[in-house]
Amino acid sequence: MEERRVTISRAKISVDYPAGFMLIASMNPCPCGYYNHPDKDCVCAPGQIKHYLNKISGPLLDRIDLHVEVTPVSYERLTNNELPSEASADIAARVARAREMQEARFKDNRNIYYNAQMPSRLVRELCQINQAGLMLVKKAMEKLQLSARAYDRILKVARTAADLGGSESIRIEDLAEAIHFRSLDRESWAG
Repeated sequence: MEERRVTISRAKISVDYPAGFMLIASMNPCPCGYYNHPDKDCVCAPGQIKHYLNKISGPLLDRIDLHVEVTPVSYERLTNNELPSEASADIAARVARAREMQEARFKDNRNIYYNAQMPSRLVRELCQINQAGLMLVKKAMEKLQLSARAYDRILKVARTAADLGGSESIRIEDLAEAIHFRSLDRESWAG
């Protein structure tokens, strides 16, 4: 997955094929589907939820950059036009600026076009964080018992959050946002 290629080996030959892709996955939070639901009660026992979540391979989960819990939105909230929202055109412009920043950042690196493609050596070079950031990530690593792979993922996501915010450096809020996106790594997520 990380090398973005598939190797097919036969008796006399081995061939590499490009296999860049974006994985998007979805799952229920528990067998009944109502864990953390704002209006309905989950009927699953804590052991059931833990067993259900343990079906997900840890190494696979470790390779997914963003874990986002999505809870249902009420009809009232959907129809409330008074809530502040960002226009799609503004979001698209912000994403385009972030992509331009990444394009400039990786102009001298062959086959690397955006932050998610950075190998570990580039992460260490391009995702520098200040002392407060280091302390925040250290606490998260210890509390959530994250792997080195998850550490790299956090820095890549934080770098992208900084790019979306138009910042040349990774800020503490970018790191906090990236750590927040590791929700399935949290021990307390499912009881």
